[in-house]
Amino acid sequence: MEGRMQGKVQQLSDSNRRIMEADAAPPLRVYQAWKGSNIFFLGGRLIFGPDVRSLIATVCLIVIPVIIFAAVVSPQLAHGYQNQIGGWVASVSIIFTAYILVLLLLTSGRDPGIVPRNSHPPEPEDIGESSNLSDWPGGQHGSAGLPLTKDVLVNGVLVKVKYCHTCMLYRPPRCSHCSICNNCVERFDHHCPWVGQCIGKRNYRFFLLFVSSATVLCIYVFTFCWVNIGKIMDTHECTFGRAILKSPISAILMLYTFIAVWFVGGLTSFHLYLISTNQTTYENFRYRYDRRSNPYNRGLVQNFIEILCSRIPSSRNNFRAKAKEDSAAFTSTLSMGRVLSPPKMSVDLEMGTKRQAVGAEDMEDLHSQIGSSMGLERCGTEPPHFDGRKGCSEIASDIETFAEEFGMDNKFTERKKIERHTNDNP
Repeated sequence: MEGRMQGKVQQLSDSNRRIMEADAAPPLRVYQAWKGSNIFFLGGRLIFGPDVRSLIATVCLIVIPVIIFAAVVSPQLAHGYQNQIGGWVASVSIIFTAYILVLLLLTSGRDPGIVPRNSHPPEPEDIGESSNLSDWPGGQHGSAGLPLTKDVLVNGVLVKVKYCHTCMLYRPPRCSHCSICNNCVERFDHHCPWVGQCIGKRNYRFFLLFVSSATVLCIYVFTFCWVNIGKIMDTHECTFGRAILKSPISAILMLYTFIAVWFVGGLTSFHLYLISTNQTTYENFRYRYDRRSNPYNRGLVQNFIEILCSRIPSSRNNFRAKAKEDSAAFTSTLSMGRVLSPPKMSVDLEMGTKRQAVGAEDMEDLHSQIGSSMGLERCGTEPPHFDGRKGCSEIASDIETFAEEFGMDNKFTERKKIERHTNDNP
């Protein structure tokens, strides 16, 4: 019996030691416990979408044709014109490509405007009288008894904003939840698979510059490939077909850039139209403002100034901040000869807190183990140990401390009183 008790005490001591080690461990950063589907690099300094690998294909589609153009077509131009035009053409294309890659990184590697999540749903009294129950069948409510939508006044027009069950907040106007990144994004435009990121309030300007610059690069390469073909025709006095045979790389690049310019050029034109009417891609396909009044349209000039010249707001998320902890017990708990499963953890990212909740099964097991430990109080007549081992009273004290760590001190005290009353009145 004594050996079993010592073994249980040793297990309890090991458990306490593990908890102390967890306390001494460095706290997690916000990006390390992020609930969204984003991927972080450089210690949370760069944030990408879950499809960040598509960036590799995008970079290759931009860089490889430019390298071929600079290595093959530019020397042919220099040879045909007997001057340094080939070097200048190659240098401009390389510098402009580097500029486009920087825009690509600014588009895909920064916070697009993620709205921080709430740790719990808003209180009903915080909703206000503008909440709308008409969208719920029979006047039903969503989670925590909250209405699905509420009305917000935007430039004198009532706009409905929806409640996001994932982020537990009412989305700001023009905000939408991206199902790919699993975040609510301010002024959500779309999720672009080519850049592996949502396009929102904080990176839309860089996205527009990226696609428009890619359009200019396609036109640049196509133009000088055409000039090279024309120079070959004049030098060798041959037809267009024979000139292509003499410089097939120029013909391939012309075909490639001709196809690509329809994609990036069409995308640039479409977004210029959206800016002129102050719409997002999501709003254009979802709401069709051309059929009703657009509360965000401020006129052609003001719309362009708002998108291209206004200050980009700072990120509402500090991904490198330390995530504060409400409880430091992260390790498994060993007690009374049985290993308890690790406590279930829920992490509140935006509020920077972590909450620990012990499962119902583990709580019941803990209750039974503490109840069985009450018998240790009855061994008060046992002589003290002088060999370095703990006596019964010391074991009971350890278990009481253990119970307090799990917020069970009140139940523990009540059961102690019952046991003492039983001992006093046999």
